[in-house]
Amino acid sequence: MPILVRAESDERDGLLAFLDAQRGAIRRAAFGLTEEQAAATPSVSSLSVAGLVKHVARCERFWILGILMDDERGKVTPDDWADEHRLLDGETLAGWLKEYEAVAAETEEAIRSLPDLDVDAALPTAPWFPPGSRRTARWILMHLIEEVARHAGHADIIRESTDGRTAFELVDAAEEVAKG
Repeated sequence: MPILVRAESDERDGLLAFLDAQRGAIRRAAFGLTEEQAAATPSVSSLSVAGLVKHVARCERFWILGILMDDERGKVTPDDWADEHRLLDGETLAGWLKEYEAVAAETEEAIRSLPDLDVDAALPTAPWFPPGSRRTARWILMHLIEEVARHAGHADIIRESTDGRTAFELVDAAEEVAKG
């Protein structure tokens, strides 16, 4: 799980690389946690590492498939948001990490399929979006980078509060496991 974002070949590739680096930070915060630790809320916040993994996976699918690609698989209803940051019965960290990988592949495929990043989409009806607002694929990718980075910071704090392990310790631990 490298910390330094790989070199890019163009703007699209660069935005996808930075988004993937932030996904890596989320996955790193979850590395080695038990299901119980992943669901823990060790601060006054109700956030957990597992809940954050679920949220960023669902959020990315919503923005890329639901908004940008107008694909039903990414559509959500207000009821869907109620349990956005916590695991429901039968959900696991492992399951959401696997789902997050699938979402990343969907994003890569969708973004690479666009003729350019100027393709735009209507923003959803919500109090925080002016009626009739549209945003480009470029804006959506930058928004996702911002969103995942914000939550990666939350996940780092929650992880450190859970077992004291910091991001750099987790990078080293993950590299050791990868080496076998």
